[in-house]
Amino acid sequence: QVQLEESGGALVQSGGSLRLSCAASGGTLADYAIGWFRQVPGKAREVISCMPRRDGNTYYKDSVKGRFTISRDNAKNTAYLQMNNLKPEDTAVYYCATPQPFYTGSYYWGCYWAAADDAPEQGSWGQGTQVTVSS
Repeated sequence: QVQLEESGGALVQSGGSLRLSCAASGGTLADYAIGWFRQVPGKAREVISCMPRRDGNTYYKDSVKGRFTISRDNAKNTAYLQMNNLKPEDTAVYYCATPQPFYTGSYYWGCYWAAADDAPEQGSWGQGTQVTVSS
């Protein structure tokens, strides 16, 4: 089972930027689809971005399109979420996750699961990193 660890969360002012990192160990991130989620206490977790395992379209939730960018550095076995023009409503705990290796097939190797907000509960998850945006 691959282990994921997020970092980069912080307190930032509205309009500011942060880059979250998701470092993988025990597996090769290039072989996995990777997603970023966020959760606010008392609210449902939501998927906000996804990068497929190989070729294919990335996915962004409408509320972050044009502001957030997902990327991956295979040499560092690390995924990133660049967040620009942050807003107070972006305040949440952010998690990275991959459906692999538990889930396979085109649905999970691509970002179809993300577009369906179908969280891979049996996948690999990080512990989360707090992002707080002040107004």
